Amino acid sequence: MSDHVTDPATEAFVAHRNLLFTVAYEMLGSVADAEDVLQETWLRWVEVDLSQVRDQRAYLVRSTTRQALNRLRTLQRRKVAYVGSWLPEPLLTAPDVADDVELSENLSLALLLILETLSPTERAVFVLHEVFDFGYDDIAATIDKTPSAARQIAYRARRHVDARRPRTPVSPEETRAALNSFQSALATGNLQGLLEVLAPDVVFVSDGGGLKLAALRPVVGADKVLHYMAGSVAKAGGAFTSEPTAINGNPGLILRVDGVIDGVLALRVDNARVTGLYYVRNPEKLTHVESETALASR
Repeated sequence: MSDHVTDPATEAFVAHRNLLFTVAYEMLGSVADAEDVLQETWLRWVEVDLSQVRDQRAYLVRSTTRQALNRLRTLQRRKVAYVGSWLPEPLLTAPDVADDVELSENLSLALLLILETLSPTERAVFVLHEVFDFGYDDIAATIDKTPSAARQIAYRARRHVDARRPRTPVSPEETRAALNSFQSALATGNLQGLLEVLAPDVVFVSDGGGLKLAALRPVVGADKVLHYMAGSVAKAGGAFTSEPTAINGNPGLILRVDGVIDGVLALRVDNARVTGLYYVRNPEKLTHVESETALASR
């Protein structure tokens, strides 16, 4: 695509690109796959007679979602053979994403992981309605269902998600406070401090993709998580440091060993305690944590 916007099709696509990428990423949890979906959407878009398009934004989102649905079904087969736990690819995000409380909540690794438990169609409906505020008529046209069916799918998906996320929305300040306590205890080796910030039933999920050492299954319980983390730090060797940053619009940590990125840690917080730790070590998923990714919900 040319850097110079010279025709209506290119102009419209560029104007909505950040939104389209966010939709695809929210559906897939992978930057490379989201970019592939955008390329497929673009190739179809340039063949469209724009005079027949009533709402370009809705048309482009509908096309992107359909391509993402096709890609999601392929990804599900691929994940069956994935080594260990699979986590979404973390993104370094700009402050404006964190300022959009609803978007940052829906972009969190914890929420994206919950979306993995939905069917592809349920995920598409949830993303379009709950995250991007699309009406049921547009959603129905996207998934080839009636508006009534789309509404029922949305209700089912929302109930499924709500049962698995914190009952009370957690403010960025509360998450940041828990993160600061966690980081301080981790830096000083204060095990008692870590126990105080971790919920008794905390879940630690690590993703090495078979390329880096990681727990093959989630580690559950504060004592077991502490034991696993202590062992991992000891095996890493070298100088272990952590740097606060914004990951998917939420407070997170970039962890380094001797100055080299080892992984990205995201947290789930409920009632001021850490209930989930999500550690991405797979090098193939760490290529977008040193420069900001532009996202949009409108």
